[in-house]
Amino acid sequence: MSQEVTLEDIVSLCKRRGFIYQGSEVYGGLAGTWDYGPLGVALKRNIMNLWWKTFVEDRDDMLGVDAAILMNQKVWQASGHVDTFTDPLVECSNCHNRFRADKIDLNKCPNCGKEKTFGEPRQFNMMFKTKVGPLADDIHLVLEKGFIDMVSQEFADKKTTEKAITLSQKQLDQGGDYVSYLRPETAQGIFTNFKNVVDSFYPDVPFGIAQQGKAFRNEISPRDFVFRSREFEQMEIEYFVREDGWQEAFEKWITDIEAFLRELGLPDSKVHKLEVPDADRAHYSKRTIDFEFDFPVGRDELLGLAYRTDFDLQNIQKASGKSMEYRPKDGSAPFVPHVIEPSFGVERAIMAVLSSAYTEDEINGEKRFYLKLPAHLAPVKVAVSPLLKNKPELAAKAREVYTRLKQEFGAVMYDDNGNIGKRYRRQDEIGTPYCVTIDFDTLTDDTVTIRSRDTTEQERIQIAEITNKLPV
Repeated sequence: MSQEVTLEDIVSLCKRRGFIYQGSEVYGGLAGTWDYGPLGVALKRNIMNLWWKTFVEDRDDMLGVDAAILMNQKVWQASGHVDTFTDPLVECSNCHNRFRADKIDLNKCPNCGKEKTFGEPRQFNMMFKTKVGPLADDIHLVLEKGFIDMVSQEFADKKTTEKAITLSQKQLDQGGDYVSYLRPETAQGIFTNFKNVVDSFYPDVPFGIAQQGKAFRNEISPRDFVFRSREFEQMEIEYFVREDGWQEAFEKWITDIEAFLRELGLPDSKVHKLEVPDADRAHYSKRTIDFEFDFPVGRDELLGLAYRTDFDLQNIQKASGKSMEYRPKDGSAPFVPHVIEPSFGVERAIMAVLSSAYTEDEINGEKRFYLKLPAHLAPVKVAVSPLLKNKPELAAKAREVYTRLKQEFGAVMYDDNGNIGKRYRRQDEIGTPYCVTIDFDTLTDDTVTIRSRDTTEQERIQIAEITNKLPV
């Protein structure tokens, strides 16, 4: 038995079982923000660790960085984000709700239902702008004491001093070196460290630099749970190649990405490759493939693979005045490398994994909903339970087995809440591959019952054999 999973199914499961909560929920929430609960953070970490192992640790052509979220504003000027990182914004003249123009029918407001209430779209920059260091607000100006002393010495009277401070406040408010942005992508942190990495490690081309981390986008209309949010995590690689080698490397990345998606448990039938046409590609890209997935809300982008040419390094070289050329070890002519970028969104990967794993079947005439997660992604690998929690001898033995397995597998849960049937269903729902039950026979022959999540079949084995028996 199977059913089409809905977004409501995923949201309900995540809330009920401690995967994902609404951000700031106790205060009414904040649109586009989400908090990860105990099981959600474990699932997210497992996905990110698998990505890092696959694309960094298991390769000899990859290095990692972890760049700062706040960067010099010149980074975003050179990259084009200050001028072009925009979405079309429209506002309803009746209800004054704002929407992304390319995601709605402009003939009718999706909120109030009124027709012909939208004007011409305007471009809205999605970067979160902030200021760095001690700055003025409407009432006070916080300045280093040395600056105030300098002003006081230069101007004799208090009135003139206040005027000077007011002028300084205007300069600060206008921006200058004090303006920064919460990064809208992790990629620029890789590009700005290209020269550092080359100087420190001098890797052979082709090679890649990988990064995982937070990114922020002031989305006009956050939607579809964690699919489009204002704070999210990315896993990105900038793979540096010679210009004449980009096509071969690009095709290899397609194959590598497809293999990784299978490791996530995503069925091939739900993954689709869209060759992005020229008119829809980012300004820096000469070829882009969007890997799309059949989410509960419909087919949409899961990740992207782009050939960015040498756009970014050339821009940095021009804006900074520092050479971004790579000098080959064979003494041949230096060149600015071209770049292939695989860009993964963690939240979209989580949604794809959960919707792929969400399964319905029937056991003894009753419907069962469970997460058929790959064992290496499951937040809990094994659950250990005493058959009866009010029998001290069973509880003590269960604790002994739990401690042993905890040392072996780490992600092991002790569960004695409710009867054994309810425990099984609860563990099935959070995706635990195996349950180990300690009963009265365990006390005499040191055997336990192991139950499989996917088949519900049970097997009796010796405690000493558990670690070899469970493929987690």
